[in-house]
Amino acid sequence: MDVAIIGGHGKIALRLARLLTKRGDRVWSIIRKPEQSGHITAVDATPVWCDVETTSAVGLAAAIGKVDAVVFAAGAGPGSGPGRKETVDYGCAVKLIQAAKDNGIDRYVMISSVGADPEAPGDEIFDVYLRAKGRADQALIDSGLAYTIVRPVSLTEDPGDGKVFIGDSVPRGKIPRDDVAVVLTAVLNQPATIEQTFEVTDGEEPVEVALRAVGKDVVIDLREKSVRLAPDDDRVTPDR
Repeated sequence: MDVAIIGGHGKIALRLARLLTKRGDRVWSIIRKPEQSGHITAVDATPVWCDVETTSAVGLAAAIGKVDAVVFAAGAGPGSGPGRKETVDYGCAVKLIQAAKDNGIDRYVMISSVGADPEAPGDEIFDVYLRAKGRADQALIDSGLAYTIVRPVSLTEDPGDGKVFIGDSVPRGKIPRDDVAVVLTAVLNQPATIEQTFEVTDGEEPVEVALRAVGKDVVIDLREKSVRLAPDDDRVTPDR
């Protein structure tokens, strides 16, 4: 499978690229800064420079090319204001919808967030983020593309064990980025997850078993279930 990851330098995105390339897929990681290229090649993916926030949908389509699937893993990140929640978390996701359509790419996987809701109440920055993600999710649902929306709980840098709990609604908790990447890897090859939106948290079931909650059995072959990168903390932030 050929996959383009938007927000390719993100923490989940790098893990996902490593898992995909290890199983033999080809990955193009879309990055904002050329100096990030070394981190992309280190996981055997191909770096493609494109500032998704400022480019047009036509420019983004040219950057991603003719791939089998796209993954939206971009985010404005901690410290950004409400304006960038709109331009990145919502605007870039919608731009990717158009770019995918322009290139005839049907499969679109979105990394969203627990609590994403176009009508989320509150005036805090995180509330703006949840509304932006909710609007992006709804735009994808309405797009006609073969979507899957994955909504993880609070993300951590703990080593993953490939065990999760998946459902329409899950208890609030934490999940290693490692395990979110494993879920995304499985989802990309699993047609039963198309047109599905689900939450995911740490759990006791292997990913292929947990995904039965949203579709048919999943068959995955991963040589590494833990893909550890730079140390971090476990704060709840939009940084993927």
